Amino acid sequence: MAGTCQAHETITAELTPRIRASIWQSIVETYATRILLIAIGLATTVVVSRTLGPSGRGLFAVAAAIGAIGIQFGNFGLHASNTYYVAKNRELLPVLIGNTLIVSLGIGGIAALLGCCLAAMWPKLAPLHGTLLLLALASIPFGLAYLLLQNLLLGIEQVRVYNGVELANKALALILVGLVILSRRLTAELMFAATLVALLISLLWVLWKLRAALRRLTLSITVFKQHAGLGIKAYLIAFFGFLVLRIDLVMVKYLLNAQAAGYYSISETMAENILTLPVVVGTILFPRLSAMAHKEEKLQLTKKIVFVTAALLLPVIVLASLLAKPVVQLVFGKSFLPAVTPFVWLMPGSFLLGIEIVIVQYLNSLGFPKIIAYFWLLATAFNVGLNFWAIPTYGITGAAMVSTVSYALIFVLVLASVYSSSRAKPAVSGEVVQYGSQ
Repeated sequence: MAGTCQAHETITAELTPRIRASIWQSIVETYATRILLIAIGLATTVVVSRTLGPSGRGLFAVAAAIGAIGIQFGNFGLHASNTYYVAKNRELLPVLIGNTLIVSLGIGGIAALLGCCLAAMWPKLAPLHGTLLLLALASIPFGLAYLLLQNLLLGIEQVRVYNGVELANKALALILVGLVILSRRLTAELMFAATLVALLISLLWVLWKLRAALRRLTLSITVFKQHAGLGIKAYLIAFFGFLVLRIDLVMVKYLLNAQAAGYYSISETMAENILTLPVVVGTILFPRLSAMAHKEEKLQLTKKIVFVTAALLLPVIVLASLLAKPVVQLVFGKSFLPAVTPFVWLMPGSFLLGIEIVIVQYLNSLGFPKIIAYFWLLATAFNVGLNFWAIPTYGITGAAMVSTVSYALIFVLVLASVYSSSRAKPAVSGEVVQYGSQ
């Protein structure tokens, strides 16, 4: 037994530098891809904003937020469990594709129909109306299928295909938005429809890449039930985390107006782009932590990655805060300068959230502690409740302040949980939850 432990320690000592080097190589490659995605996404945002103005941009952003919330609500944690289980056993790929399509079109379709019914019953409460609302709801089942199938690509290590499809999706959306502008029919409905068409084409591309498994397509309720336990924990953590990141934009539109939502959407989009590095680091880090047998190894690697990430992220946060005003004026125009102040207020919270995104992967690799879901539920309730006071009182700056405090709250809670877990007995390995991405 002692010999076995000694052998394990020797192998670990030999592999750890190699593992760290491999992690950073993967991070650099994926980060470069994300930078391209940000550039294309920023170009799309600028084109839409300058074409539609603050009010039109606000309506477009709220439609995108509704679709994104619906996708997050209906994924049932399959975005995490799909990646995990297909990575362990690729023979499950045809079953997981079949289950994914049923869940996406079935649950996503029901969510869209429910949204239509609620809007018809209480039209005054609906943040959008008419064609734009229908398009936003229609994006839910297709966006859900795209998300879950993309995670299957990650699970079978088709990372380059995954990145290629993502790049094509963003580029095609920009091209189609440009065609809408050339047609001189400048409406938020047509702009959003262009992005929806790009999504559908990208979904078909993913299905084509998975065509070999599609020939053996099958369904399995048994597999779905077996994966549901892990998926639900991932779902709850990701869903409440997503709400904290997205619900404030919808509340700004509801409590203020479309113009304010347009300003705030710019602040929020810029802040999310700042978090690209920690999101990439967290995505790459999780599978490496899960492969490690000992908590001490996991914790040591997590600490090293967290310190490097913080050191890289901090100057970006400071520089972004200092350059926010000239950048917004140059890129979006003077009419969007009200977005600067809330963006600056989002920066301290964004730094803490970025560190949380990385450090929480240690906890995820120990089996998705339920306490993390409770933390995000608490942060969501805190965020929504305080926004009902802060937004009417301080406008979009109030929404940014509340978000920063909410991010700080979840950071403190997760850090305390990591400390507690590091002193507890070893737990069973689990899987990752990806925050704000996709």
